[in-house]
Amino acid sequence: MAAIITETYKKDITSVYLDLVNNSADSNEYHIGIGKSDTYNVSDTTITPLRTFLNEKDLRNNLQSVKKVENASLVIPRYNWSSGSLFTAFSDAVVGIPENSYYVLTDANEVYICLKSSRNSLGAIQASTVKPSYINAGVNVTQAFETSDGYVWKYMYEITAARAAAFLTSNWMPVQFIDSAETFPSATDETQYDVQEAAVKGQIVGIRVTNSGSGYTSSPIITIRGNGSGAVATATVSNNQITKIDMNNESAGLGSGYDFAEIIITDGSGTGAVAKPIIAPYGGIGADSRSELKANNIMFNIKPDGNENETFLVGEGRQFRQIGLFKNIRLTDSAEPGPRYKGVSSRTLRNMRMASIAGAADFAADIGSLLQDASSPPIKAFIDDIDSDLIYFHQNDSSGFGVFVNGSTITSASGNSTADEANLYSAVNPYSGELLYAENRAAISRTSSQQEDIKIIITV
Repeated sequence: MAAIITETYKKDITSVYLDLVNNSADSNEYHIGIGKSDTYNVSDTTITPLRTFLNEKDLRNNLQSVKKVENASLVIPRYNWSSGSLFTAFSDAVVGIPENSYYVLTDANEVYICLKSSRNSLGAIQASTVKPSYINAGVNVTQAFETSDGYVWKYMYEITAARAAAFLTSNWMPVQFIDSAETFPSATDETQYDVQEAAVKGQIVGIRVTNSGSGYTSSPIITIRGNGSGAVATATVSNNQITKIDMNNESAGLGSGYDFAEIIITDGSGTGAVAKPIIAPYGGIGADSRSELKANNIMFNIKPDGNENETFLVGEGRQFRQIGLFKNIRLTDSAEPGPRYKGVSSRTLRNMRMASIAGAADFAADIGSLLQDASSPPIKAFIDDIDSDLIYFHQNDSSGFGVFVNGSTITSASGNSTADEANLYSAVNPYSGELLYAENRAAISRTSSQQEDIKIIITV
């Protein structure tokens, strides 16, 4: 049995999930966590994570800190408009996004969809040389327009400065839908809503020639037959073949109301040419940028700033290599499961309280290295941080596991002291909640003046 999941399904799933993340009334909590101060291997070569429970457990073992996801966004691959580039017109027959994208982002952070590529008389796509701008074109923002280089564009939306700061990267750009029930947080959102409302259902936005035929001595008559009306097109003939068929007018000539249509080519001199209509998605171009731009990716973003009120590690030797996205991580509690953690940021590492602050300080030179007790064989752990008389640590397969005992002697290459409270837990339980995403990266060191911009992208 052959089957597919449709683009509509992908959009619906991502949109529903996005609503769960961004809806403050929802009871779910999402946090991004970082961890793994120790190396992957002798050469510290990043390893590929596997979709296994063992891999998930390893990330939890290494977890240092978590920070709440305040917002998320649908995102799509970023394609910048640049003069001299080729862009493909929107088509209802293309899987995914073509190599020469059918949408662009301009330097004004405006997003446009291409309805017609410029083509020469032989039907070959020509380079775009005029930046799309409805303002420069002198048209209403809701109208498609043709630039002097022969491309037809339509404005979709503008990325605000706030959304650009959170979700715009060199490879990704945010997409949004403006719900009629919302108040408009910015003028650009209101403009996008106007575009959505003005979209025309059932337009034929283009015609693709699937067979150029032969013997055509003049431009044939093109008839568009279907359950809509108003679409008008003209064919171009070169070397006795139909090389392209263009819609007559980027607004009125696209017609409306077509659910289905066919192209009739009438000319007694030539034969064999076949063409198919390109019908806009349901609702019309501009009605829902999530559908038209095939948004099936969600970006989650946090920006840990310095030590985040003493919850993130900073300073020499403090590193992380793993990132995880957690849903409903919980507080450490003797009655499992503990209550959901709803705070902004927290440490997740186990720790031990030493007999004195001076005793803990003896281990500062060995952050990132192993400490151990005096048992045989010794229980070992990686030192992550020193805070007053507390030593924060983690254990994984490289260190081995075990529970330190109160009153035990703890040593490292430079330290030697007694643990008064040897096995303390941070406020948040790293073994709780659902781990939705795991990523391994090269080592990243952190300083008190440093702000990370951590973005996680999940694709349906």
